[in-house]
Formats: sequence, C-alpha cells, structure tokens
Amino acid sequence: MQKTVLLVDDDRDIVELLKLFLEKEGLRIMEAFNGAEAWECIRRGNIDLAVLDIMMPGLDGVQLLQLLRAEHKLPVILLSAKNQDSDKILGLYLGADDYIAKPFNPLEVVARIQAILRRTYEYGEPASPAPRREEQTVIGELILDHRDCVLYKGGVEIGLTAIEYKVLSALMGAPGRIFTKKQLFEQAWSDHYYEDANTIMVHISRLRDKIEDSPKQPVYIRTIRGLGYKFAKKEDLR
Repeated sequence: MQKTVLLVDDDRDIVELLKLFLEKEGLRIMEAFNGAEAWECIRRGNIDLAVLDIMMPGLDGVQLLQLLRAEHKLPVILLSAKNQDSDKILGLYLGADDYIAKPFNPLEVVARIQAILRRTYEYGEPASPAPRREEQTVIGELILDHRDCVLYKGGVEIGLTAIEYKVLSALMGAPGRIFTKKQLFEQAWSDHYYEDANTIMVHISRLRDKIEDSPKQPVYIRTIRGLGYKFAKKEDLR
C-alpha cells in the first residue's frame, strides 16, 4: 500500500527537493509551509509519516510535535539547522523518531524515511507465516497488547509512539535479559546501529516517565551500569 509523507518547512525549495526524491520512491507527498497548515493536514488523517522543520514562524516544529503527540502516534522526523546535542535530545524526548540536521543529503533523508516506514508498519501488515506469539505480555501492572500495539498500566491505556512500542516490546519480551544500547537499537529499529547512545537513553527516559511510579527510582526498566538495560522479571516485583 502506498504510504503518505507530510513535508513541513517554510522553505519551499526544501519541500520541493524532498518531494522530487520521495515521489521517485513511490511515496505520496502532502505539503505544508507552516505549522498551522501542517496541523490541519494531520487532523484530516491518512498520513503515515511527517517531516517537520523546527524553525518555522508561528506554530514551530516543536510546538507542532507536542500537539501531534497528544493525539497521534504517527512517526515524525525533525529537520533543523541547529545541530546541538541538547536540541536533538529535546526533539527525541518530545516524541520524535529521528532528527536530521541541515544541510542534509536528500538521499539520506529518503533512506531514513524508508527505514522508519518499514520498522513502524511492518508489525501491522500481513507477513509470511511465522511462529505464533502471545497476544499480550503481562508483567506486574503492565499489559503490552501486541495485536493493537497498546500498553496498559493498571487497566489504563498509556500512549506509546511506534519506536517506544518496539523498545518496550524487546525489553518485556525477554525479562531479566541485559540489552546493550546497540542490541536495543537493532532490535527495536530493525536497522544497523548508527546513532549515538543518546537516542536510546532518551527513549528509555520517556518510557520510564510513562510506566514507572517514580522514574528516578525505576522498578521495571533497570540500568545495568556499564552494560545496558534489562526489564524486571515477574518475581522481582513481588
């Protein structure tokens, strides 16, 4: 099925450049040149991935991302001329799936978009027969529903981005196993490890904020200093 990508940037030349490359890959493109236009496109639905520029007049990319994450799970890539680690971490913490600094190679943007589309939607599309997995993973108060890709804590649904679901699914699927940052990245992203450690750290931090009673004293997602992370076993929670 053809996927739809929303390109949002007040620089029309950038939008047209990316549109040219992406349409050659068979993707359907929607365009917006400010945050308000983009929000209207998102509210109308039928968008599979959004590429947002951070520095836009009025409703900027960060504000738009916050609005989007309050209601939607679609993957988001942020574009920015700012290349400081703090900007990247903020974007990831607010729920972006990737962050690309300007100037960029359009072929890299295309590759990032294709990778995110694959890893985001592969679990929701028909596949060749595979061993049946349990529809739910239950540990403590947490229930991870693999059919609908939804998390519940104490019966209350907790919103997850696609990447957060994949990270949590890897951890909860092997409680007690220690995952290095590289292993987590490659299992959750279905891609070769190319990011710095901050990417995994930010997603772990976001997950702890959502599932832990006290994120600074985590019970479920535990840091194994110098090695990585592991998820608590059921018996560890008694």
